[in-house]
Amino acid sequence: MKKITIIIALIPFWIQAQNFYQEQKKFQRFRGAVEAKSETMKTELSKKNISTDHLNILIEGLKKEKILNVYVKHDTATKYTLYKSYPFCYFIGTLGPKREQGDLQVPEGVYYIDRYNPYSTYHLSLGINYPNQSDRILGNKKRLGGDIFIHGDCVSLGCIPITDDKIKELYLLAVWAKSSGQRRVPVYIYPSRLDEPGMALLKVNSLYQQNETLWGDLKTIYDDFHKTKRLKKVLVDSSGRYKIQ
Repeated sequence: MKKITIIIALIPFWIQAQNFYQEQKKFQRFRGAVEAKSETMKTELSKKNISTDHLNILIEGLKKEKILNVYVKHDTATKYTLYKSYPFCYFIGTLGPKREQGDLQVPEGVYYIDRYNPYSTYHLSLGINYPNQSDRILGNKKRLGGDIFIHGDCVSLGCIPITDDKIKELYLLAVWAKSSGQRRVPVYIYPSRLDEPGMALLKVNSLYQQNETLWGDLKTIYDDFHKTKRLKKVLVDSSGRYKIQ
């Protein structure tokens, strides 16, 4: 009886996931992305032995380098591999986390895609779940703000724009991943590369002292992923700090 209950509980999610791609195809901009990009991208993924119906992705943002790295894997595999890097085409703000509405900061921390907008003002957009639990603990609780996206165009007030052409690819990857059953597409946003040279540069930055704890916690996550290429569960403790489980 227990096994039957578990299977029944999963059915609505899988039905939703399988229908998501067709739902997105109702929108002209997504259809345009499919027509322009899908065949080339399917070929690129096949070279990594990944099909679009068995795709998981992970997005890594590096603010100092102004790069989005996109990692992919087969949904039954354990390790990710780099698929492609997309440059930011515009950047505003400084290194350091977003703590309140209007500070023009791109967030830093561990997030996931929570919205898919095929009719965005900025062509196509993927929303991240800012403010997350850590932001709610450490940020200005009365003015946290929201609506942080990875999107097209080349304007920003704290989002990550990568041009209309590149968002077609990233958006399509994210839709394929969700349609494959990936519940959450992780988005890790770091101040910079957090390898030893990257940390050395951060330590001489005037913002280091006020962000030392956050950047140290994010370095632990960064190092673990780049060493293992595996996705680990990250929790937030009562003080707002990130911890790998």
